[in-house]
Amino acid sequence: MDDKAPKFADSMFRSAGDERIIGMRLTGGCLCGAVRYCVTGEAYYRALCHCSQCRRASGAPFVAWFSVRPGQFEIVQGEARLFASSDHAKRGFCAACGTPLTFVSSRWREAVAITVCSLDDPEAMPPLKQIHAADRVSWVGDCDDLPGGERARDCR
Repeated sequence: MDDKAPKFADSMFRSAGDERIIGMRLTGGCLCGAVRYCVTGEAYYRALCHCSQCRRASGAPFVAWFSVRPGQFEIVQGEARLFASSDHAKRGFCAACGTPLTFVSSRWREAVAITVCSLDDPEAMPPLKQIHAADRVSWVGDCDDLPGGERARDCR
C-alpha cells in the first residue's frame, strides 16, 4: 500500500437518504498547519463512528466523519501520509503532528471520508447518525452530566 495520500483521495462510505449539503466549499487541515485541504460540491454520510479502529486511531471515544466524492477533496498544501488500518482501508494523517484527516476504503470507492473536526469550521458538518453504536464506550452518553467550564482548568 502506498504511504502517501493522493492529491485526490479515492474511496469511502455511501448512504442513500442522508441530508445532503450541496454547493459548499470548505477548508481544513491539521493541527500544525503542514497539511491543508479543500472540499467542494456535495457532502453526504455525516456520522459519528464508534468502532474500535476509529477510537484507537484518534485516541478519542468516537470520530465524526463526512463523505464526499473523490474529485471533491483536494490536498492543497503539504502531503498526508497513509496508514493501512485494515486489508481494505487506509487512514490519512499529518506525518508532522499526527492529526487524523481521511479514511478511504476499497469497499467504498465512490467516496472519501474526512474528519469533521479537522475542518476550519466543524459546525458546518453536524453528524446525522451514529455507526458501530454497539461498540460505543459506555460513559459517552453520560458526558452531558459532567461539570463543565470554559477552559480546561475551570473544572476542578
